[in-house]
Amino acid sequence: MRLAQYTKADQEEILGNSDDPFGVAWTGLSWLPKEEHFGIRHDGRLVAHAGLLRLPVTIGDAETEVVGVGGVAVAPGMQGQGLARLVVATALEHARTMGPQHALLFCRPPLVSLYQRLGWHPLDEEVLVEQPEARLVTMPLRTMVTPLRDDARWPSGPVRLLSLPM
Repeated sequence: MRLAQYTKADQEEILGNSDDPFGVAWTGLSWLPKEEHFGIRHDGRLVAHAGLLRLPVTIGDAETEVVGVGGVAVAPGMQGQGLARLVVATALEHARTMGPQHALLFCRPPLVSLYQRLGWHPLDEEVLVEQPEARLVTMPLRTMVTPLRDDARWPSGPVRLLSLPM
Protein backbone atom coordinates (compact mmCIF):
# COMPACT_ATOMS: atom_id res chain seq x y z
CA MET A 1 0.00 0.00 0.00
CA ARG A 2 1.05 3.59 -0.47
CA LEU A 3 2.11 5.33 2.72
CA ALA A 4 1.16 8.96 3.38
CA GLN A 5 4.49 9.41 5.16
CA TYR A 6 7.49 7.40 6.29
CA THR A 7 9.22 8.49 9.47
CA LYS A 8 12.25 7.40 11.48
CA ALA A 9 9.77 5.68 13.83
CA ASP A 10 8.35 3.73 10.85
CA GLN A 11 11.85 2.65 9.83
CA GLU A 12 12.57 1.55 13.40
CA GLU A 13 9.29 -0.41 13.43
CA ILE A 14 10.66 -2.46 10.52
CA LEU A 15 14.40 -2.64 11.26
CA GLY A 16 14.73 -1.81 14.95
CA ASN A 17 16.83 0.96 16.43
CA SER A 18 20.25 0.87 14.76
CA ASP A 19 22.85 3.46 13.85
CA ASP A 20 23.32 1.68 10.49
CA PRO A 21 20.05 -0.08 9.60
CA PHE A 22 20.96 -0.55 5.90
CA GLY A 23 24.60 -1.52 6.43
CA VAL A 24 25.97 1.32 4.31
CA ALA A 25 27.47 3.70 6.89
CA TRP A 26 30.95 2.53 5.82
CA THR A 27 30.44 4.37 2.50
CA GLY A 28 30.47 7.75 4.28
CA LEU A 29 27.84 8.99 1.80
CA SER A 30 25.05 11.49 2.34
CA TRP A 31 21.66 10.30 1.05
CA LEU A 32 18.45 11.97 -0.10
CA PRO A 33 15.15 11.10 1.53
CA LYS A 34 12.59 9.42 -0.69
CA GLU A 35 9.39 11.28 -1.65
CA GLU A 36 6.99 8.39 -2.36
CA HIS A 37 6.64 5.52 0.11
CA PHE A 38 5.15 2.04 -0.09
CA GLY A 39 4.76 -0.44 2.72
CA ILE A 40 3.34 -3.73 3.87
CA ARG A 41 1.62 -4.19 7.21
CA HIS A 42 1.24 -7.53 8.96
CA ASP A 43 -0.98 -7.75 12.04
CA GLY A 44 -1.01 -3.95 12.21
CA ARG A 45 2.80 -3.65 12.15
CA LEU A 46 4.78 -2.10 9.30
CA VAL A 47 7.06 -4.93 8.12
CA ALA A 48 8.34 -3.76 4.71
CA HIS A 49 9.09 -0.50 2.88
CA ALA A 50 10.35 0.83 -0.45
CA GLY A 51 10.77 4.50 -1.36
CA LEU A 52 10.95 6.39 -4.66
CA LEU A 53 12.44 9.66 -5.85
CA ARG A 54 12.83 11.19 -9.35
CA LEU A 55 16.46 12.09 -10.01
CA PRO A 56 18.41 13.75 -12.83
CA VAL A 57 21.24 11.75 -14.41
CA THR A 58 23.55 11.92 -17.36
CA ILE A 59 24.26 8.78 -19.36
CA GLY A 60 26.97 9.46 -21.88
CA ASP A 61 26.19 12.93 -23.26
CA ALA A 62 22.43 12.72 -22.63
CA GLU A 63 20.71 14.21 -19.60
CA THR A 64 17.58 12.40 -18.45
CA GLU A 65 15.80 11.29 -15.30
CA VAL A 66 15.47 8.00 -13.45
CA VAL A 67 13.26 6.90 -10.60
CA GLY A 68 15.55 6.14 -7.70
CA VAL A 69 14.48 3.26 -5.49
CA GLY A 70 15.80 3.17 -1.94
CA GLY A 71 15.08 2.49 1.67
CA VAL A 72 14.01 -1.05 0.81
CA ALA A 73 13.58 -2.86 4.09
CA VAL A 74 11.95 -6.03 5.37
CA ALA A 75 11.68 -6.79 9.07
CA PRO A 76 14.26 -9.45 10.03
CA GLY A 77 11.61 -11.90 11.25
CA MET A 78 9.66 -11.56 8.00
CA GLN A 79 12.48 -12.05 5.48
CA GLY A 80 12.29 -14.91 3.00
CA GLN A 81 8.52 -14.60 2.53
CA GLY A 82 8.48 -12.60 -0.71
CA LEU A 83 7.81 -9.25 0.95
CA ALA A 84 10.74 -7.51 -0.78
CA ARG A 85 9.38 -8.69 -4.13
CA LEU A 86 5.89 -7.44 -3.26
CA VAL A 87 6.86 -4.01 -1.90
CA VAL A 88 9.35 -3.32 -4.72
CA ALA A 89 6.82 -4.45 -7.36
CA THR A 90 4.19 -2.14 -5.85
CA ALA A 91 6.64 0.78 -5.83
CA LEU A 92 7.62 0.05 -9.46
CA GLU A 93 3.96 0.05 -10.53
CA HIS A 94 3.80 3.63 -9.31
CA ALA A 95 7.23 4.45 -10.78
CA ARG A 96 5.85 3.58 -14.24
CA THR A 97 3.46 6.54 -13.88
CA MET A 98 6.23 9.02 -13.00
CA GLY A 99 7.66 9.52 -16.50
CA PRO A 100 11.27 8.21 -16.53
CA GLN A 101 12.13 5.16 -18.61
CA HIS A 102 14.23 3.40 -15.93
CA ALA A 103 14.48 2.84 -12.21
CA LEU A 104 17.87 2.77 -10.52
CA LEU A 105 19.03 1.57 -7.12
CA PHE A 106 22.23 1.06 -5.18
CA CYS A 107 22.72 -2.12 -3.16
CA ARG A 108 25.25 -4.01 -1.13
CA PRO A 109 26.87 -6.92 -3.05
CA PRO A 110 25.04 -9.65 -1.06
CA LEU A 111 21.70 -8.25 -2.33
CA VAL A 112 22.58 -8.24 -6.04
CA SER A 113 21.18 -11.75 -6.61
CA LEU A 114 17.91 -10.82 -4.86
CA TYR A 115 17.42 -7.82 -7.14
CA GLN A 116 18.40 -9.86 -10.21
CA ARG A 117 15.61 -12.31 -9.32
CA LEU A 118 13.29 -9.27 -9.21
CA GLY A 119 14.29 -8.28 -12.76
CA TRP A 120 17.06 -5.74 -12.07
CA HIS A 121 20.34 -5.66 -14.01
CA PRO A 122 23.73 -4.61 -12.60
CA LEU A 123 25.56 -1.85 -14.45
CA ASP A 124 29.14 -2.57 -15.36
CA GLU A 125 30.06 1.12 -15.46
CA GLU A 126 31.16 3.10 -12.44
CA VAL A 127 28.54 5.61 -11.36
CA LEU A 128 29.47 9.06 -10.09
CA VAL A 129 27.27 10.68 -7.44
CA GLU A 130 27.31 14.12 -5.91
CA GLN A 131 28.10 14.71 -2.26
CA PRO A 132 28.16 17.80 -0.04
CA GLU A 133 30.82 20.46 -0.59
CA ALA A 134 30.55 19.90 -4.36
CA ARG A 135 32.38 16.59 -4.12
CA LEU A 136 31.88 14.01 -6.85
CA VAL A 137 32.52 10.40 -5.79
CA THR A 138 32.33 6.95 -7.33
CA MET A 139 29.41 5.01 -5.87
CA PRO A 140 30.94 2.16 -3.84
CA LEU A 141 27.71 0.12 -3.86
CA ARG A 142 26.47 -1.91 -6.82
CA THR A 143 24.28 0.09 -9.21
CA MET A 144 21.31 -1.76 -10.70
CA VAL A 145 18.65 -0.68 -13.19
CA THR A 146 15.33 -1.97 -14.45
CA PRO A 147 13.20 -0.68 -17.33
CA LEU A 148 9.88 0.98 -16.54
CA ARG A 149 8.62 0.59 -20.14
CA ASP A 150 8.67 -2.50 -22.36
CA ASP A 151 10.69 -0.73 -25.06
CA ALA A 152 13.17 1.02 -22.73
CA ARG A 153 16.86 0.27 -23.31
CA TRP A 154 19.57 1.55 -20.97
CA PRO A 155 21.93 3.74 -23.04
CA SER A 156 25.67 3.14 -23.08
CA GLY A 157 28.12 5.57 -21.58
CA PRO A 158 29.33 6.89 -18.26
CA VAL A 159 26.65 7.48 -15.63
CA ARG A 160 26.52 10.45 -13.30
CA LEU A 161 23.77 11.09 -10.79
CA LEU A 162 23.27 14.85 -10.71
CA SER A 163 22.34 14.79 -7.03
CA LEU A 164 23.01 13.00 -3.80
CA PRO A 165 22.13 9.30 -4.05
CA MET A 166 18.80 8.08 -2.80
